Formats: sequence, structure tokens, C-alpha cells
Amino acid sequence: MAGDTVAGGYRWGVSDATRYPVPAATHRAELVIERSRFIATVGGAATADEASAFVGAVEREMPDATHHCWAYVVGPPGSTSRIGMSDAGEPHGTAGRPMLTTLLHSGVGDIVAVVTRHYGGIKLGTGGLARAYAGAVNHALEAMPRAERITWTALTLRVDYAAVGAVQQLLPMHEVVVDDEAYAEVVTYRLRVPDSRAGALRAALLDATSGRAVIEPATD
Repeated sequence: MAGDTVAGGYRWGVSDATRYPVPAATHRAELVIERSRFIATVGGAATADEASAFVGAVEREMPDATHHCWAYVVGPPGSTSRIGMSDAGEPHGTAGRPMLTTLLHSGVGDIVAVVTRHYGGIKLGTGGLARAYAGAVNHALEAMPRAERITWTALTLRVDYAAVGAVQQLLPMHEVVVDDEAYAEVVTYRLRVPDSRAGALRAALLDATSGRAVIEPATD
């Protein structure tokens, strides 16, 4: 199995571990609150190391900022198995935690957010800071382009020539990608199908070929 990211065409509400919305690109948005600038940068991170590298890149881009607070969620939307956050010098619980909560409720996985603050001279208080950091992330998420992360199952399919028409008609219905096909005594396809559809595809192929299709895990 392998993870892939496909731009466009993702489906809202899909939250299983095999396919879910992810950021399609890095996106940035800014809020000004009581003269402080809150610049939210959001993007993709499939590992904690990638999230750390993302934070580091933003810090280097804006080295004169007062704070670079951050949070990330690695894995499906709402998953808390691999998360991280930092207040980066702001009062405890006023930045990283509200940012993380916003990401966990965003419906997007494999995501990291950095909110860069340029202090404007007016103190916001703990409640005001929490609202500002969460609001900055929400503002960036509103226009962030999304893609879909898909985990694929690779299969080898062998069918008789008589079944080719039915098979070719059936494959698109299950979002199958045909990586290779060969014509000899039988027709052999090397396929990729989203994990969540692999069982239904197998059943449909066997039904369409009266049980004669040979379906096996693909080998390199």
C-alpha cells in the first residue's frame, strides 16, 4: 500500500485512515487585532519531521517576529495520535492549544499551522490571545486549497479476452488506476484501487466474469 495525494475531487466528511482531505498547497492569511499582526501559514505535513521543517522555514522567513506559535495534526482529521503544539513564549495555553483545537475540528488531516505575531503594543489578555490565534488559523483555512490523500491497494488482474469489455466498463466505477496492461493468452492488468473500494472491486470483478477473474496482490 502507498499514500498518494490527488489534487481536487476530495469528498467532505471522509475521515477514515485511507482517504481524507489534506492541504493541497501552503496558504497564508493575516489578521490585524489591536495593532498586532497575526500571520497564519498553513500547509501539509505527513510526519512530525515535516511539520518541524515547516515551522523552521516560516521562522527563517520572518526572523523579526515577536512569536512563531504552531500546531500540527499528522494523520486523519481529528486524530490525536500524532499531534504537537507550542505557545512559543506566549502565556501558557493561549496559542498552541487553541490552534491545535482549530486544526482538529477543521476536517483536514496531515496539516501544520504557524501563526507569526508582530506585537502592536496593546496587550490582548489570555482570552483575547486565544481568540486571535484560533481566529488566524480559521481565517487561513477558509481559503486554503485542499486535496485528497488516498492509500492505494495494488492488484494484478487476469481475465479472458471475452471479459475485457465488462472489466473496462467496471474499473472507472471503482476509481481504479490502470498502471499497465499486457495481452497474451489472457489479459493481465496491473491496477491501483483506493483501499476503501478494494473489497467492492474484487466482488464486482468476480461477478462480472462469473468467478473466472484471477485477482492477486501485485508484486514488484
